Amino acid sequence: MSADVTPIWSPSAEAVARAQLTRFRLDLQARGVIDASVTDAHALQRWSVTHPAAFWAEVWRAAAIMADGPGPSSSPWRDVLVGGERMAPPDAARGPRWFTDTRLNFAEHLLRRRDAGTAIVSWNEQGAQQRLSFAELAAQVAATAAALVAAGVGPGDRVVGYLPNLPQAVIAMLAATSLGAVWSSCSPDFGTKGVLDRFGQIAPKVLIAADGYWYAGKQIDCLTRLGEIVASLPSLAAVWVVPYVSATPALGALPGAVAFTDVLAQYAAHREPAFTRLPFDHPLYIMYSSGTTGLPKCMVHGAGGTLLQHWKELALHTDLGPDDAIFYFTTCGWMMWNWLVSALAIGSTIVLYDGAPLAPSADILWRMAAVERIAVFGTSAKYLSVLEKEGVQPRASFDLSSLRAILSTGSPLAAHSYDFVYAQIKSDVRLASISGGTDIVSCFALGDPTGPVYRGELQLRGLGMAVDVFGDDGRPVRGTPGELVCTRPFPSMPVAFWNDPDGALYRAAYFEHFPGVWRHGDWAEVTAHDGLVIHGRSDATLNPGGVRIGTAEIYRQVEQIPAILESLVIEQRLGVDSDDSRVVLFVRLREGTHLTDELQRSIRQRIREYASPHHVPKVIVAVADIPRTISGKITELAVRDVVHGRPVRNADALANPAALALFADLPELRS
Repeated sequence: MSADVTPIWSPSAEAVARAQLTRFRLDLQARGVIDASVTDAHALQRWSVTHPAAFWAEVWRAAAIMADGPGPSSSPWRDVLVGGERMAPPDAARGPRWFTDTRLNFAEHLLRRRDAGTAIVSWNEQGAQQRLSFAELAAQVAATAAALVAAGVGPGDRVVGYLPNLPQAVIAMLAATSLGAVWSSCSPDFGTKGVLDRFGQIAPKVLIAADGYWYAGKQIDCLTRLGEIVASLPSLAAVWVVPYVSATPALGALPGAVAFTDVLAQYAAHREPAFTRLPFDHPLYIMYSSGTTGLPKCMVHGAGGTLLQHWKELALHTDLGPDDAIFYFTTCGWMMWNWLVSALAIGSTIVLYDGAPLAPSADILWRMAAVERIAVFGTSAKYLSVLEKEGVQPRASFDLSSLRAILSTGSPLAAHSYDFVYAQIKSDVRLASISGGTDIVSCFALGDPTGPVYRGELQLRGLGMAVDVFGDDGRPVRGTPGELVCTRPFPSMPVAFWNDPDGALYRAAYFEHFPGVWRHGDWAEVTAHDGLVIHGRSDATLNPGGVRIGTAEIYRQVEQIPAILESLVIEQRLGVDSDDSRVVLFVRLREGTHLTDELQRSIRQRIREYASPHHVPKVIVAVADIPRTISGKITELAVRDVVHGRPVRNADALANPAALALFADLPELRS
């Protein structure tokens, strides 16, 4: 891709000077850890990946991690990194181990602040709902932890949430992890099978759920599904139900279930949480792959690696401070929820939102941002694209003077969305497209509060993350797309996959394509500014005529056409034994719009002019809906399977599985 020469935004000299990343770098120089040649974030990133043990020890120090171990309080470990010569699943025989022999507790760091400052603000479609101070949060965590102990929960047991994005989800997670239990969660838009495909693998001891939720003005009941779920989880010792849509939910059909409010009342005398310190890599979270190609993989993330990685990303890459409020539009089924909640370790206020992002009005999240004085606003690329198409202009309606950064993830952020943000949201704001995933519960590339923003680019590869782009021959490439890889270990690699005793599933997921190198599955490109562009998933790339192209290049152009709400593109093979293929574009149109010959010509012309002739679709088909995962990502692979007559192995992992039927046996694709 051709890079912009001029940044769309640059920080002021004052902002650079006061950034935590600048202070971190200058402190390392003052103490002789790095020399004077490390003058900016990119140079610091290069140093961090060539000196991983030194870098992560400095993150530990800057984050003021509390731990026990054989060393002094400032470095309570035997070794920072053992077995870090090659990438492999982290086990004693072959893979990396971090901060050996040290013991810590994740929740202890998120509950370090105990004053009357606001820890959590909760909104839904009706507006502000609840506020908790840091002191109140700690007291409710203590009560919940006491109840978990009474239910027999201890280190290593699984506690799960089937919850909307509510404070109770944060409370339950902190209570479980304070004991050394493992937390896992699904949002209530998961169907019964989707929940059981996940929780059924990990045998939870306690389930916390809500009686229902609101979405786009509709009240949706969860109790019927909850009954089916509980009946299929024989490992459960307790079920607690959060009264959300009703003050007194009818729990008669759930034998033994107790209202969560009653649990808190019963154990209210417990007001000070206790923390069980456990090894650095003790399991903290179990997270799941999308499950669209089979049963979801259960990725186990460790407490220490998650804590260090999130602190680094929130403090250094995002420049979040204890006086700031941070929001991310997410659900409890997406790793951005876990990332958001870690902001409590900074002492920041986290803002939760439950409901549709455009209901009851298209600007509700910006009204919330103004009211709550949000400093960091996180969302998806799709949301920003929809705002642009709907003509929403937040800067004209709200006081966003507190807003310093907008973060975007979930899919590549198109260049025109950068223009929209600076024109219609705020001209003086750092727009950081970030990319990583559930696999690492964090990011491979993200923001740089000390550097410029270029349209279409992610600013900086993560500190301590040896991220590169490889060609098919396994060598680094520049100026052309390739496979996103990570060549050296990092602390937030999963500590294991569940039910994978020999690590075979783990190795197959990341390390078999390029031996000894983590292949993430994104199709990416290093830019002239040492930034990164994500072109889409590498398993969804197109190869017409032997030229491999990323799907995001097509989406960037098509979705700027006003008549098109969203699109999906695949490569269709023309015959079982044929090497011939063609690019097929599916479009969802605005109501009242039709896919005329003129519109098709406009689509092809724009793609040819702004992408390349290779990107131009041979066939364009209008569809009423486009299937997405529950986390909101379009599913090219599932559609590709349907078009080719192959079964979709786990349609229950989709938010709208009925949409797949729209792609079966289309007459436009028969010739």
